[in-house]
Amino acid sequence: MKPKLIFLDIDGTLTSPGSNVPPDSALAAIREARANGHKVFLCTGRNHAMLSPLLDYGCFDGAVASGGGYVFCGENVLYDCPMSEQQKETALRLFKEQGVFRTIEARDAAYCDEGLADFLNEASGGNSELVRWRKALEKDLGIRPMREYDGRPLYKVIFMCSSVDQLAPAIEALEKEFYFLVQDVAAANCINGELINRKFDKGLGIRRMAEALDFPIEDTVGFGDSMNDLEMIETVGTSVCMANGSPQLKRKSDLVCPAVEEDGLAWGFRELGLVKSDKNEL
Repeated sequence: MKPKLIFLDIDGTLTSPGSNVPPDSALAAIREARANGHKVFLCTGRNHAMLSPLLDYGCFDGAVASGGGYVFCGENVLYDCPMSEQQKETALRLFKEQGVFRTIEARDAAYCDEGLADFLNEASGGNSELVRWRKALEKDLGIRPMREYDGRPLYKVIFMCSSVDQLAPAIEALEKEFYFLVQDVAAANCINGELINRKFDKGLGIRRMAEALDFPIEDTVGFGDSMNDLEMIETVGTSVCMANGSPQLKRKSDLVCPAVEEDGLAWGFRELGLVKSDKNEL
């Protein structure tokens, strides 16, 4: 098989939402795929600091991080696009004025509004993104209180609120420059989503990586689970959605594999011929 560039979402795909520990089967499959000549990258909304524990496994060639706003291969940074100061000020101010809970991500730190944990605990149900942030707060993945934010450049704002009406002022002010990506499976009384710069997305990050490595886009593979993986799924040559993923994303993907907790990633690697090991050997 020709070498492939393989891109993996983290929460709900490589790991259970909010976790930094992939299944052993996934790590074994990734290592074997790399031994077979493929390159494997994280492709995530997480910033560099929040994906660092996974990089420590030594299984990855780089990442499309911050939803495509920070792209690196090895030690080489290929793309770096934080918000402007005016964009940042406008977004944070309008969300705060409307009582929207904000989690903001710089390259090497993340901060959230106090009271978010209580708000999340009152919401029932939800998707992998909501679970991720609840667990992140509970397990302390380095998300600091907003009062400690020191003004460093931001790449993304995650928003959570009770009503879409609370987003209206920010949408009016920023929709020409940013996508307001609302998750398609919302918890009761909770609207959750991400403010994403229109200059980048996961799909554009994959294209930048492929161009830098001189790989045709048809030789790329992407695994995801939620609608913030849509551009990745639409860009890669072969797209895979997890069984625990969004119904809408499944319809757009070439393949649906078992859930992350059911060794889905290893199954997908075998199904696509990226590895040849039997399940018992993984």
